[in-house]
Amino acid sequence: MQDNVIGWDIGGANLKAACLTSSGEVLAVYQAYCPLWQGMQALENALSHILVQLPTNISRHVLTMTGELVDLFDDRAQGVQAIMALMQKKLPQQALVVYAGKLGFIKLEEVGVQHFDAIASANWLASASYVAQFVEQGLFVDIGSTTTDMILLQNHRVSASGYTDFQRLGTGELIYTGLVRTAVMAVAQSVYFAGNEVGLMSEYFATMADVYRLTAELNEQHDQGDTADGQAKTLAASAQRLARMVGCDVQDFTLSQWQQLAYALREQQLLRLQHASQRLLSRLAGREKVVLIGAGIGRFLVQTIAERLGFAYQDFSALFAVQPMSVQKKKNDIVMDVADCVPAVCVASLYIKAIA
Repeated sequence: MQDNVIGWDIGGANLKAACLTSSGEVLAVYQAYCPLWQGMQALENALSHILVQLPTNISRHVLTMTGELVDLFDDRAQGVQAIMALMQKKLPQQALVVYAGKLGFIKLEEVGVQHFDAIASANWLASASYVAQFVEQGLFVDIGSTTTDMILLQNHRVSASGYTDFQRLGTGELIYTGLVRTAVMAVAQSVYFAGNEVGLMSEYFATMADVYRLTAELNEQHDQGDTADGQAKTLAASAQRLARMVGCDVQDFTLSQWQQLAYALREQQLLRLQHASQRLLSRLAGREKVVLIGAGIGRFLVQTIAERLGFAYQDFSALFAVQPMSVQKKKNDIVMDVADCVPAVCVASLYIKAIA
């Protein structure tokens, strides 16, 4: 029986894992809600939830993270150290390896303070480096629940201008907008609705999960956190939350009209991503062989952007051979696609290639 490799992507809101064979085939992917800002117990609980679903024949656990950014920690270095310490505590019987971006893979026991900056929020580089092996020219776009990564690929290499979150926010390669957790007030200040341009309230009344629920594009399994008001995840409840954004009660307009409002907000988020894509793609010498690779739970938006800009589109899941693992799923287990958990899949795959 061959040993498997587990890739872990430790985020501030979700913990994701991928189980790969030693030859690089994906057996399964997992996700558990992990509101790390509430305390390290959140990560411990999420980790325990996934661990019971994993096979026993594991040779390596490979870690990458973004969770060090949450305000539970005084700074990123403290976050990296705390996350690694917990993973070591929960996985003492297995060899742990940490992805340190440009520095490659480092055994956890050999990680020092000098490595923390390279480890912090390097998961995007694992994803882009894997995809670059298959794409000569293009733009890799990973739209998650909270953020969007946009990485230019040239000549089968990652062509990123920034590395840290601060740098990437400045280069437009990291955009803090996502499909689920982003507050509607962060997407638009006004919207065309009911025949007028209407200002939006700068209040945490609704999230983009409400928008995509009303457009029928939200997979409910991707929305694991609380709603803005703590109420139900239904069409009616989402419409009520959007109504508050424009100073209305839900009964003031029909459900169809609230859905029209959702589509208008969707368009504003989409245009922001489209313009960011155009800026990065303008760095390419020509349009030949340019492909947009869509990843994350919002990759359907990447396909739309590709169509609008006249480029070919490729789904990330097409890059992997998937051999489903025969595991008995519990009723409440989250069923994820390989393209939903890209950094976890890629960090494991890169490690397997590095030791081959």
